[in-house]
Amino acid sequence: MVPLQNAAGTSKPCRVLVVDDYEPWRRLVYSTLQMPPTFQVIGEVSDGLEAVQKAQELQPDLIVLDIGLPTLNGIEAAKQIRTQAPQSKILFLSENRSLDIAREALRSGGSGYVIKSNAARELLPAVEAVLQGKPFLSSGLPENIVAPSINQSLENPSREIRLYPHDAALVDGFARSIANALINGNVVVIAVATQSQRTGIFQKLSSSGVDVAEAIDRKRYVPLDVAHTHSTFFVASSTHGYGFTEAVPRAMSEALRAAKERHLRAAVG
Repeated sequence: MVPLQNAAGTSKPCRVLVVDDYEPWRRLVYSTLQMPPTFQVIGEVSDGLEAVQKAQELQPDLIVLDIGLPTLNGIEAAKQIRTQAPQSKILFLSENRSLDIAREALRSGGSGYVIKSNAARELLPAVEAVLQGKPFLSSGLPENIVAPSINQSLENPSREIRLYPHDAALVDGFARSIANALINGNVVVIAVATQSQRTGIFQKLSSSGVDVAEAIDRKRYVPLDVAHTHSTFFVASSTHGYGFTEAVPRAMSEALRAAKERHLRAAVG
């Protein structure tokens, strides 16, 4: 690991901010980065908005950033961090394997993208590459998405994949609509959202009196992960979405077939 240097030309530890809403992952990143003496974890946060605030306050050398965060997702947080802490390097650490998400993460200001299941062998090499100003992309993702994605965003900034920036509002709206549908009608509801959004929706549905476990068991409520479908993303300058009809997973097809067989209506959100 090439050490960082301060204004006097002497070496200094790399100051790291870790952002993840799952505490075990923060612990893993912390313990991994504590092994080399060249790192100093100066903060851990679990919320996208807090990440922006901490980045502005601490001005870390490196931010290890998850994508599926409450309040503000990691990509939207990165865009704000770029203006609040422009010298900080951003390394995304996420289990999301969507190429579109990886591209947008790099467009938002990330210098690298590591898939969590590869973190044991890739996190330290990724950190070293990013700190040296080199891009890093996790194995299993095409290498050619790194430079082109950055260049495309500079040449055509209006062409981007939009993530819903306010998770709390999305969760509230989804939960109200789903609860009304499940309580008042014979409907199969298929909801596509991130892990943190699905957790929030589950909690709000339960507090509204919906037996979520039963609804899922009867296939009246089918929560799907956004990584497997692209229905919540669209290209602003295009008239078509990113392959929603091509990427419908088996679970959605089965739910729609079950709805037809039982003469139920289906709603997708």
